[in-house]
Amino acid sequence: MARVVLENLTKSFKGSRQETVDAVRDLNLTVEDKELLVLVGPSGCGKTTTLRLIAGLEEVSNGTISIDGQVVNDIAPKERDIAMVFQHHALYPHMTARENLAFGLKLRKHSRAEITQRVGEAAEMLGLADCLDRRPEALSGGQRQRVALGRALVRKPKVFLFDEPLSNLDAQMRVQMRREIAQLHTRLAATMIYVTHDQVEALTLGDRIAVMRGGALQQVAGPMDLYRRPANLFVAGFIGSPPMNFFQGTIVSDAGGLSFQEEGAPGFRLRVDGEMSPRLAGFAGKKVALGMRPEHIAEKAGADEASAGETIEALAGVVEPMGPETFLYAANGSHSFAARLRADFRVAAQQKVSLVFDMRQAHFFDPATEMAIAG
Repeated sequence: MARVVLENLTKSFKGSRQETVDAVRDLNLTVEDKELLVLVGPSGCGKTTTLRLIAGLEEVSNGTISIDGQVVNDIAPKERDIAMVFQHHALYPHMTARENLAFGLKLRKHSRAEITQRVGEAAEMLGLADCLDRRPEALSGGQRQRVALGRALVRKPKVFLFDEPLSNLDAQMRVQMRREIAQLHTRLAATMIYVTHDQVEALTLGDRIAVMRGGALQQVAGPMDLYRRPANLFVAGFIGSPPMNFFQGTIVSDAGGLSFQEEGAPGFRLRVDGEMSPRLAGFAGKKVALGMRPEHIAEKAGADEASAGETIEALAGVVEPMGPETFLYAANGSHSFAARLRADFRVAAQQKVSLVFDMRQAHFFDPATEMAIAG
């Protein structure tokens, strides 16, 4: 089984002042056999370094990496039975697509018949059969990336590693290649680890997603669990487009139950949903952060069961028609936020608009620890 296990994995570098910098810090993560796991996070979070540690391109400072039950810390990259696809396809310009696909197999002394068979299978799978005799300069960007994928595919490795392979493609080609990688994973039933900074790629590709920040793992979960139940403020703000809105305030207790009172002037007050009240009871009188996804903010006129306890008045800012929906960027006092509204919604700039917050979908975070309280 091609199961990858990272235990207490740390990679340290020396900084410009000889200080120790941890690019990856005490990382514990298991990638199951035949799983497509996505490592996602902002630039500098340690995701590519983690991939390079698995590949053997970086030396481990502490901890262990196991592939298929074997610790590989001291095993050379070529002996780990992995194949890596990089951000830059790095094809040999003087070789045809066929020769690029076959090159690694020739180095490993495979027979000519086996090389011909594997190259043919990969070309058919990736739609490259008609351009095998072209050199990279005569291929489109998508075709070049397919050749790079094929070069890994013909190896039939235990684990595929992808380091932002689509970032140099245009938007339409990225969508197409994303589908092709997903289909490839289904057909091969192979273990894949995919690195990206694009959270849309992460949500659409991953069986599970591991979110990293500052070299540390923040949360590992399935795409919708990650979206609906973020573990902390960072994950909540990173996953989702437009990102989750955050409001700082205090939990207030009165005869009507618990409410969220936004800080600053004028500051709105929103009633806490009854199911969340028990989890927030210990925070009465304390500061919290309220998180609300744009799709859970609606225009009052079109909202179901709208109530005064969930409605605020705001000033409209930018309106972005997106076809099937409209994004409204509004402000209440000094705080701006985004709402995802119906397609035909229109409003003039600086016009007042009544918006309903669906408090059943609210997320609350402890500002001291940044961890989720309820939601």
